[in-house]
Amino acid sequence: MSDVLPDLLRPGLRLVLCGSAAGRESARVGVPYAHPGNRFWRTLAEVGLTPRRLEPGEAAQLLVFGIGLTDVCKTASGADRDLPRDADDVDRLRASIERERPEVLAFVGKRAAQVALGRRRVKVGPQDVRFAGVETWVLPSTSGLASGVWDIEPWRALAARVG
Repeated sequence: MSDVLPDLLRPGLRLVLCGSAAGRESARVGVPYAHPGNRFWRTLAEVGLTPRRLEPGEAAQLLVFGIGLTDVCKTASGADRDLPRDADDVDRLRASIERERPEVLAFVGKRAAQVALGRRRVKVGPQDVRFAGVETWVLPSTSGLASGVWDIEPWRALAARVG
């Protein structure tokens, strides 16, 4: 089965952001965080991780700023509640992070972190465990479906951490 969206990774990144899976709109158009209701691109700019607001089609520019993208589930798309649980591939994620060795790995949303870390509960912010030997954070989801629990402050703290 092929990947819904390719990873955006290379060695030496300061930050890799890992979601659960591509959303339906992202899968349809072939670019990450493509739904207009998703806060991802504006949040990166607002907290200073990028110098301006990128459009979803400019995702490859993230590498210029030392940021990569991946997902726990690469072969299915949709809302977290609709993802087949057997499609998650933590071993693949671990191998990618071990190979690329970013400074920080941050999960975008709790579900991705719960799956990857093997924990039923996770807190937002820096974690007390490392994933694949890398400093690990959990951030609030930028999806419009998670707007009831949205909080930009953990994103600001991460941006301050990675410079």
